[in-house]
Order: sequence, then structure tokens, then C-alpha cells
Amino acid sequence: LYGAGVFYEDAIEEIYPQACMQAIEEKGLDSVAPPRVEITDLGKEGFTFKAIVTVRPVITLKQYKGLEADKVLPTVTDAAVDNELKQYVDRATQLEPVDRAAEMGDSMVMDYEGVKDGVPFEGGSAKGYELALGSHTFIPGFEEQVVGMKAGEEKTIDLTFPEDYHAKDLAGQPVQFKVKCVEVKEKKVPAIDDEFAKDVSEFDTLDELKKDIESKILDAKNSREDSMVENKLLEQVVEGMTVEVPDCMIENRIDENVEDFSRRLQYQGMDIKMYMQYTGMDEEGFRKTFRESAEKQVKTRLALEAVAKAENLTASEEELEEEYKKIADMYKIDVAQVKAAIPQKGLESDITANKAIDVIKSSAVIENVE
Repeated sequence: LYGAGVFYEDAIEEIYPQACMQAIEEKGLDSVAPPRVEITDLGKEGFTFKAIVTVRPVITLKQYKGLEADKVLPTVTDAAVDNELKQYVDRATQLEPVDRAAEMGDSMVMDYEGVKDGVPFEGGSAKGYELALGSHTFIPGFEEQVVGMKAGEEKTIDLTFPEDYHAKDLAGQPVQFKVKCVEVKEKKVPAIDDEFAKDVSEFDTLDELKKDIESKILDAKNSREDSMVENKLLEQVVEGMTVEVPDCMIENRIDENVEDFSRRLQYQGMDIKMYMQYTGMDEEGFRKTFRESAEKQVKTRLALEAVAKAENLTASEEELEEEYKKIADMYKIDVAQVKAAIPQKGLESDITANKAIDVIKSSAVIENVE
């Protein structure tokens, strides 16, 4: 039924991984990708294989201490504070039914049905849908044509879908929407005063709330500027580094970035296949969009590993335990689960990389500029 070849394959699959890892360890090779294995001899007595192993590249660092970078000293404008305050106002704003025609800025509860050539199309119908007029949530022209409708009124709207609409069967096509206005709601914006501040925050006065908003904006801007300084310093280290990066390291990083992007799409109710359809990309083109950033990430990591090696930086047992606990607290899981999911070697590498960043930053000359 099977033939001897299948049993040979099973035996090889069971034996070679451990044999290969043992050989790599004996040779002291720092492998950065799964080995490419070739069977050179096979028989009843056993088999011989050749493994091609991609090792971590040799890195030559230049300057990584005493680098220079500018840091912009952030400021906070009154407009920025007002813009942040507006979010508090929007959350406190109530919608109340009104007995009048709908205006831009109102919210309209409606039933609607979209038809193309007299036939309802997928995703074109809803009941009790609440639309904020002026939000441009619907296709151009829809909101403008329902302005002026009152509760109980019905209307038929003629529209044309945009040429670049994501559903190809509707792009550029004329359709009709049968709309019934169920209810019109008006925004009731609260007065922005001390009482408002008490209602939306822990502060007693509007002035205190504004000062807190200003402080938080300033902290966020400072954090962004610190990150930009760090990036400028790391770019200088990478630019001065000599290294030949194996393509497999970049491809592995692309895989990780694609997986991360896929998870974020899932939170939005999409997947990669749907995303590629919307953007008109094939898999090769999609992966290509990650290549530049992946190459930069790999080179930055290699540079930090080289700095850590040059400075003899290591991760202590206490630091490892602290990091495992931090991750466990973040995800509200047991430390043992974290240790099972995250290999110690990887976490050690992260800790030493962060220490390398500290070495680069602590020795750098940072000039504050307005």
C-alpha cells in the first residue's frame, strides 16, 4: 500500500531534526533560519544528510557613542487644548428628539432600501439606522438629499456610486434609495464651565481641567520627541555599520509584520484576503510593502546586538523574572504561561537590546531646539 519510501520518509522526519540541531550546537553555529536539508545517502542501515545553515552575519560597528541629535522642545497651543476639550464635550453631548425638519449636524433615525435596476443589492438596506448628518458616512449626495425630511416622511433618492467604490458590481452604477425618516434628533451641547468640568473629570474647575489636558499633551509630545531622538541615534549607528544581511532574516521579519498586520485587521472585522481585494494587490505586492521597514528593523536589531556584545551587556536572572512578571501583569495571566510562550533566549535578547539603547542614548550629545 505504501512502499518502502514512505517509511524511510517517516524515519527521516523523526530522526533528522534532533541530529541536525546537535550538529549545529557541536559546531557552535549561531543559526538565524531553519536549515536547508539534503539527503545524500539513504538505505536500510541509515542515512546521511547535508544541512546548509544560515548563520548570523558578521557586523562591523563604527561610532555608537558620542553621537549627536537635536530634540525639539514641544509647546502646547490653546487650540490644541480646546481640540482635546472638544472630545469631553462630544462625549457629554446628548441627542434629543425634535419635531422639525432635519438639518446638517442633526442625527436621523431612518429605514432605507437600496435598489439597482429595481433589485435590492447586498448591504444596501437597514431599519432603525441612526445617521449623523454631515459625517459623510454614506456615499456622496445621500446625506444632502435627506436633509429637510421630517419624522414619518418618505423619499426616493437617485444616486451614483463612486467609480472607485470597493464593491466592483456597484462602482460607478446608478441606484435608488427608498428612505423613510423615523426620527430627527438634535445635539444638546452642555455649557463649558466649572460644572461641566466637575461632571466630566475629577477637577472642580474648568481651569484645572484645561491645565491637566495641557500637561498630558505636553507629556505625550515629549515622549514622541524622545522616540524621534532615539530613532535618529539608531539610524546613525546603522548607517555606520557594515553588514551583509541574509535575505532569510528579512523574509522572517516580513512574516512577523504580516502576522501582526493580520491580527490588527481581524480587530476591524477584516482579513488579509479582503484587504488585498480592496487595495488591488496580490500577495507578492502586499509583502513588498513591508520589505523596507523589515530590512530596517533587522539591521537595527543586529546593530543593538553588536553594541550589547561590545559592551558585554547581559540580562540577569532578576531582570528576566521582572520582565516575565511585567508581561504576565499586562495580559493578566500566570507567569508560568508567559515562560512557556516566550523563550528565555528571546527575552534575554530584548533586555540586552534595551540596555544597548541606553548606552547609545546616555553617551549621546542631545541639543534642545525651539
